[in-house]
Amino acid sequence: MPTHLIIDGYNVLGKRGQVGSNSEMAREQFLQELVMYRQRKGHAITVVFDGWKQGLGSERHEHRGGLEVIYSKRGEQADQVIGRLAAEFSRSCAVVSSDREVQRFAQAHEAFIISASEFEARLRKRAPSTQLSGYRGKAEEDLLPKRNVEKKGNGRKLPKKLRRRNQQLKGF
Repeated sequence: MPTHLIIDGYNVLGKRGQVGSNSEMAREQFLQELVMYRQRKGHAITVVFDGWKQGLGSERHEHRGGLEVIYSKRGEQADQVIGRLAAEFSRSCAVVSSDREVQRFAQAHEAFIISASEFEARLRKRAPSTQLSGYRGKAEEDLLPKRNVEKKGNGRKLPKKLRRRNQQLKGF
């Protein structure tokens, strides 16, 4: 079970719609929510923010409430820092990003991938809409994969790949 979360900070804030004029305040609020999440779950958390346009000449590291916050250096994107960390921690980490390039790179290094919206749902303690734990009614029946009539087995059961992913997500 991966225990180190590597989070693309501005990617999650972008999913919330909080990147813009009040991004400093939104970033601080997000970090406070992560501190509470860390206390609840106990995972090591590294949050990476872009500094490639107006950052310093070197990478900046901060430690806040048990979180490691990294600001990429000028000329380096957060995606590159996340890729470097995913390669370093490989199987023992989970990468939180909706950026396809970051997801592919992290998957190539056997890291567990969580989309920004899935993590946002877990952070706010609500069930993500993409996770189905079983058959519950007509609305979810439409979301279940369609089975070929000739196949045998329980048609209401999720494919093994989705069941395995849901099991891994329970730790977060």
